[in-house]
Amino acid sequence: MEMNANYTSFVAVGDSFTEGMSDVLPDGSYRGWADLLAARLAARTPGFAYANLAVRGKLIGQIVEEQVGVAAAMRADVVTLVGGLNDTLRPKCDMGRVRGLLDQAVETLAPSCGTLVLMRSPGRSGPVQQRFRPRMEELFAHIDTLAARHGALVVDLYGAEVLADQRMWDVDRLHLTAEGHRRVAEAVWQTLGLEAEDDWRAGLPPAVLPGWGVRRIADLRFARQHLGPWIGRRLTGRSSGDGRPAKRPELAPYEAAAAAAERDGSRPGPGAAPSDRS
Repeated sequence: MEMNANYTSFVAVGDSFTEGMSDVLPDGSYRGWADLLAARLAARTPGFAYANLAVRGKLIGQIVEEQVGVAAAMRADVVTLVGGLNDTLRPKCDMGRVRGLLDQAVETLAPSCGTLVLMRSPGRSGPVQQRFRPRMEELFAHIDTLAARHGALVVDLYGAEVLADQRMWDVDRLHLTAEGHRRVAEAVWQTLGLEAEDDWRAGLPPAVLPGWGVRRIADLRFARQHLGPWIGRRLTGRSSGDGRPAKRPELAPYEAAAAAAERDGSRPGPGAAPSDRS
């Protein structure tokens, strides 16, 4: 892909990962990799337009039903689709259905946009992740197949060792930190054929492991504040995204001033409050 590629519009489709949790701004809203990428694209392209249809907690069926058709109608230069991972984390998951819905999504989006970008999502190191790893890898293998079939790009975040580092993950152990989102934005930027700003795969400094007691207190806090509520929603069939609108539902101009504010850490518009995480 040419390094001087010019993109005038971008639509992001997905769940909490694309919404931007847990990259929290001072006003309590979420930024995330898609906003950071849009800011960088807007800074180099006058009249650049951006929409982010992502909503936390969405399963691939909901993404197909609620977001894919809307995104296709926008006919953007770039569309990113990240979905299906929430399905793999459910105790009961029909991977055949997940694959079929991804087929439907890609078949709809690929011909409607200039460049479709898919992702092999990052995975945090740890015992819980190991339980779901076979499903995740089945999902990612299918994403590779779809990309080859439809000419989509794939960003391999799963293969980046640094994004498995626990320090890249928020205290809820489900969402990336601000630094993790920054690296994802850089990864997508480079995949689009744009000049690298840094090495997003570069490792972190050696970790200093907290003491046993500190780790157990963190585990108990995580279980009480995040794991318990997450299990409760699964048992009752609820989602943290129920009734929540898309982050940026219209493909609208993303002005250079707003883009600069986005990169500097302030929010030039409404966002989601950092509560009720998926």
